[in-house]
Amino acid sequence: MNRIVLLGAPVEEGSGRRGCRMGPDAYRTAGLQEDLSGLGFEVEDLGNATCEPAPDAVAPNSRLVELERVAGWTRALHGWARDLGQRDAFPIYLGGDHSLSLGTVTGQAAAAEALGRPLFVLWLDAHSDFNTFETTETGHLHGVPLAYACGLPGFDALLGRPVPSVVDPANVCILGLRSVDKAERVLLRRSGAEAHDMRAIDEAGIARLLEPFLETVAGAGGLLHVSLDVDFLDPGIAPAVGTTVPGGATFREAHLVMEMLHDSRLVSSLDLVELNPFLDDRGQTARLMVDLTASLFGRQVLDRPTRGH
Repeated sequence: MNRIVLLGAPVEEGSGRRGCRMGPDAYRTAGLQEDLSGLGFEVEDLGNATCEPAPDAVAPNSRLVELERVAGWTRALHGWARDLGQRDAFPIYLGGDHSLSLGTVTGQAAAAEALGRPLFVLWLDAHSDFNTFETTETGHLHGVPLAYACGLPGFDALLGRPVPSVVDPANVCILGLRSVDKAERVLLRRSGAEAHDMRAIDEAGIARLLEPFLETVAGAGGLLHVSLDVDFLDPGIAPAVGTTVPGGATFREAHLVMEMLHDSRLVSSLDLVELNPFLDDRGQTARLMVDLTASLFGRQVLDRPTRGH
């Protein structure tokens, strides 16, 4: 695809703290559109999505935080992704906290089903986000989107109906895990999703873990959605996130993942999530996320610009 569309998703209700709603504009200020245009792509910025009303979204327990707003965002972004996923363009969803993926992943799954192809998901994150409404310890709904997309029960309030197109957990690969709740861990193991923590990356190397997954996607003729959370990265190089966990991916590990994804020619959509500009240091994290996106679209090591401050 030579066309890229950018859609802002200024969602912060899923995270329990303020700041993520400024994420889409931080990516724009950091030069995302200009960098991608410089690589030869036609880039269209669609502006920001808006939250739909969802007064029928009733919480099944008192722990859930901002369910009505998160459900409204889910419905809006599901519709956008279902549509964009069937166009001849590559959608990038600019977050916004990770609850935006409740809509983007399920919408991309619906688009893939309409196109007659399976959707695969690469989840780059310190957390598996595999809680349900019943297992979440905090009630913050940025911790449930992958469980929802994989069809676990109890989420009908989000769309007002069951999720129409479920991602097969066998089509999911999680890289970079460092923090998984106890009950969440049980659900993840039962699901059959592929999950690699940082110890596995330390021992095997990130390329050896990613390559077999990409071969599986290619063999199935699948579409690949990548969801990149700022906390996949070590907080020493990416401080602008409210869920920092030490020991994340290094600068080169993260770029290697993006370079391998580019070489595979399999990626069809992308989430950039959990950027909180309130917590950034002179735009350091926003610029790094833009650089990683440029690597996904073909910028090579020797092409990377030297940046001043």
